[in-house]
Amino acid sequence: MAIRGVIPSNLKRSTVFVFVGLLTILQLCLAAPSSELVLLKVDRRIDLTSHIVRVVTSLKVENTGLGTTSEVLLAFPPDQIENLAYLKAAALEGKGKNKVSIPLKVSPSQSEDAPGGIVLFSISLARALKKGESVTIEVLSVLTHSVKPFPEEISQAQTQLVLYRDSAYFLSPYLVKVQTATIKTPSPRIESYSKVDPTKLVDTELKYGPYENLAAFSFSPFIVHFEDNQPFAVVKELVREIEISHWGNVQITENYHLFHGGARIKGGFSRIEYQARPNARGASSFKSLVARLPPRAHSVYYRDEIGNISTSHFRADSRKPELEIEPRYPMFGGWQATFTIGYGLPLQDFLFQAADGRRYLNISFASSFNDVVIDKLIVKVALPEGSKDPYASVPFSADQHREIKYSYLDTIGRNVVVLSKKNVVPEHNVFFQVQDAIQRLQNVMNLRLTVSEKLETSLRDLARTGDVQACKAVRKAADATLKDTAKELKSILDILQSSPQASHILPKVEELVHKEKEKQDKLLLKHTVVVDSYDKKLPSKEIDSRIASHEQKLIVLKQEVDELLQAVDEI
Repeated sequence: MAIRGVIPSNLKRSTVFVFVGLLTILQLCLAAPSSELVLLKVDRRIDLTSHIVRVVTSLKVENTGLGTTSEVLLAFPPDQIENLAYLKAAALEGKGKNKVSIPLKVSPSQSEDAPGGIVLFSISLARALKKGESVTIEVLSVLTHSVKPFPEEISQAQTQLVLYRDSAYFLSPYLVKVQTATIKTPSPRIESYSKVDPTKLVDTELKYGPYENLAAFSFSPFIVHFEDNQPFAVVKELVREIEISHWGNVQITENYHLFHGGARIKGGFSRIEYQARPNARGASSFKSLVARLPPRAHSVYYRDEIGNISTSHFRADSRKPELEIEPRYPMFGGWQATFTIGYGLPLQDFLFQAADGRRYLNISFASSFNDVVIDKLIVKVALPEGSKDPYASVPFSADQHREIKYSYLDTIGRNVVVLSKKNVVPEHNVFFQVQDAIQRLQNVMNLRLTVSEKLETSLRDLARTGDVQACKAVRKAADATLKDTAKELKSILDILQSSPQASHILPKVEELVHKEKEKQDKLLLKHTVVVDSYDKKLPSKEIDSRIASHEQKLIVLKQEVDELLQAVDEI
């Protein structure tokens, strides 16, 4: 557990309190109960070549207990939780060219077995792990603001040195048989690092381990102090407006508040020295950023409060257009700049129609700039007038609400879906969908109506042919569809309940969903009674007698559902 290495005295003083806190956590956690899961092998690869830290961890997990388990827990220390921006897990199956990656659900764990402020996440396995079985899981965690400038202030002529803290041991609630950690730095200039034997440094790679048979929640802190002149581009706030036009165009407007998150510049700034020797007199600064725009982007502009900024270059490739921007001045540590970029896109590339007839917008979520951390992102999607109860489906957590916007020639205003998220990294720049909740409700109800008709038809066919197995096959398919559509209805209700603008229609929709469920339950009960009766070879008169009460109730429920559907349409 001792920390060894050549570390400057001022660095030691600044980090003593961190080590003491981490060691306290370790002492608390060693008392945690053991698990039936064992990590046979752990391999961590920590990429520090950017100011966004990416950690890829390969875990080989074995179940040594008597029962089965369907989850694996991940542990993060409190100082990393504050900066954890993105977490993804996948199970690896097969070997070589046949290796496949199966995405796994990751969610915060409700377990209270981790004291000392450690936070646990649960990975849900694709299939339960039986006694003696093992699975290989690959975990990607992305951390922001974890590489700290040290010293915090430098002159224009100095290069930037930074600090990264972590544990040489993989923090886990399980026993770890063998583990290693490899740290990749952007420069071979490593000023100092902690030694937790065995430790090996080769060029830009620092390797800790292998370590064997480490108890649950083992922790051994290390520090790496190295040169890093990569752009520390941080966007304090980005407001991204996506406006959909009736005339076949999508207009994107992005308002940036850019900040250099590296070591602050001290003393004066000499433009003459910078222009004469930019690599020597501005090594820690950056003067440009590159945005990869969507295909077929057009009408691109770049400006700020003063006006148009001419120091930009647009590569008009229809498949991979790029916009390189230069602020009005080079960006040194602590300096800020505000600007706006905008462009148009053809609507046909982003508007789609699903198999069930619903139309939806499919567009990217975050910034197109490379390796940029966004502290706060606000995405506003303005839909054409007449859109009713729109909502967004985002593949990760994000706050969502709606507002009204008035534009040219508008009379009632446009519905705007507003999404907000903090601590955004390039991994969040994925596609999300915007669609109409009421249209989706109608499509789901139509799908459930189709299922009802198929069930009724299967009963008529059963009475005609006596084929029980065919009737059971229809029922099995119907059960699966009804289960999926029940989730859809719950999602629609959640959206409408969270929207103040939907208060006028919400009671009718809630009643509709309730009556529709009651109708389907009654129809399924009738279907079960008929099929069981045919299995027992009961006479048709007795079957009719058994389902008579169900038939009467179904007639009433069908009429009520039809009336509620008409009421929702009228509203």
